Amino acid sequence: MRHALQWIRSIIFNVQMYVSMIVIALAFTPLVMLDRKWALVWMQVFGRWVRFTARWIVGLKTEVRGEVPTGAVLIASKHQSFLDSITLVSVLPAARFIMKKELGWIPLMGWHALRAGFIPVDRGKRGAAIKKMMADVAKGREQPGQLIIYPQGTRVAPGDEKPYKMGTAVLYGQLEQDCHPVATNVGVFWPRHGVFRKPGTAVIEFLPPIAPGHTPATFMVELESAIETASNRLIAEARGA
Repeated sequence: MRHALQWIRSIIFNVQMYVSMIVIALAFTPLVMLDRKWALVWMQVFGRWVRFTARWIVGLKTEVRGEVPTGAVLIASKHQSFLDSITLVSVLPAARFIMKKELGWIPLMGWHALRAGFIPVDRGKRGAAIKKMMADVAKGREQPGQLIIYPQGTRVAPGDEKPYKMGTAVLYGQLEQDCHPVATNVGVFWPRHGVFRKPGTAVIEFLPPIAPGHTPATFMVELESAIETASNRLIAEARGA
């Protein structure tokens, strides 16, 4: 009975989340047309609303650990589901994501993402994609903020393994900024597929930054070790191990 009720709550939560996304985006569209800063503002509002309703409707709390960066930095985050993206945008003052090019084609939402300074990447063209990403990042330097990249390039379920891609090292070398690794266990409660949401406490954790100046190979080893070690710890915590 309890499991069935959680399914019902999960469905209600998901429906209201996507309806809220459309309503909030439409409400902010006139402001976004006047000034691109409002594109990020409505995403922050939406992110906080999702975190609040997740706790209220399905009993899923979100916790942010570590020091949240506020300056111009590179953020390399573990990506397990939509929830880690939502949480990041809700707490960072000027988040900009490296995103799949296909997301820019979504009606209204794609336009808002581009207005917010998100950078689309064609993952099917690796060499060309990295060159274009570097050029787009260079153009976006007049929009200082927290540039977020997912080093594995996609959502990875807890326990699964996927290689870390060198695009993060390329950005790290180009930007010459601190890189803040981010670990998470959100996929335990909010899987990358499906609508069921488990109650509990989903965590994202900002880890100590990696200073600029490392070689690409050294940087990638340090980054992967930091993210995977901390994420495995958080996953074990979530599962009560």
